[in-house]
Amino acid sequence: MGNNEDRSNSKRIVFVTVGTTCFDALVKAVDTQEVKETLSSKGYTDLLIQMGRGSYVPTKSSGEDGSLVVDYFTFSSSIADNLRSASLVISHAGSGSIFETLRLGKPLIVVVNEDLMDNHQSELAEELAERKHLFCARPQTLFQTIADMDLESLITYHPGDATPVAKLINKFLGFPDD
Repeated sequence: MGNNEDRSNSKRIVFVTVGTTCFDALVKAVDTQEVKETLSSKGYTDLLIQMGRGSYVPTKSSGEDGSLVVDYFTFSSSIADNLRSASLVISHAGSGSIFETLRLGKPLIVVVNEDLMDNHQSELAEELAERKHLFCARPQTLFQTIADMDLESLITYHPGDATPVAKLINKFLGFPDD
């Protein structure tokens, strides 16, 4: 892997989104040299980070030395285009971001924000990871998750049948299982 042939015409973008929140731990984790080198070794060419309300500013890179091209922005009226053009999405655990990414059939790593109290988001992410629709990580395990991920092991999420999700929501809300 990691060779630079046809790099110019075959961009493989990793899109990172924190939604409207502040999730500096995630932005810092993807901004580490080891994460960037691992993404590059897996054939990704660009890293685009949507950093939301965060104060940590990632390091931009033009990629001229053969490394990952890195860019960032704070907010966008719609990240749908970013999701569509991505080869891999690394997202916070917001259900909107998760389901929008899965609906587009994109490989997804969900990073759980452990600073949030009463974190139902982590339960959703872990349940979907158990069903092999996505990978679930914490900021401190993101590097290992990327290094170990096998995209072939993921199962496409089909949103047609809402029953499993409805049962999951009912379980979290404490309703009896029908």
